Amino acid sequence: MQVVSVDTAQAQAIDAQIGAAKAGLQNAGSSDATKRAAREAAEQFEAVFIAQMLGPMFETIPTDGPMGGGHAEGMYRSMFVTEAGKAIAKQGGIGIADQVYRELLKMQEV
Repeated sequence: MQVVSVDTAQAQAIDAQIGAAKAGLQNAGSSDATKRAAREAAEQFEAVFIAQMLGPMFETIPTDGPMGGGHAEGMYRSMFVTEAGKAIAKQGGIGIADQVYRELLKMQEV
């Protein structure tokens, strides 16, 4: 059984999201579909960015106690940080998605 580190798993998730976003933009037929796909890709990018920023904060929290620590907690924290990033991005985020969205639409015009 191969153990995959959290950083490797996050990198693979980022690569998968970028690939899905590119495929979604290429397969979008109408202008509205292209805009929806671009907006979704921008929000996914912001979610990953926010999760990468939150990760180090959660690494500093001690995990001592009778139920703390271990491999499972590391996996749970990784999933929690990913979902927290998605939730923050969905609620408006920090403004990165808006910039990325505009740039994706510019790239489609070319």
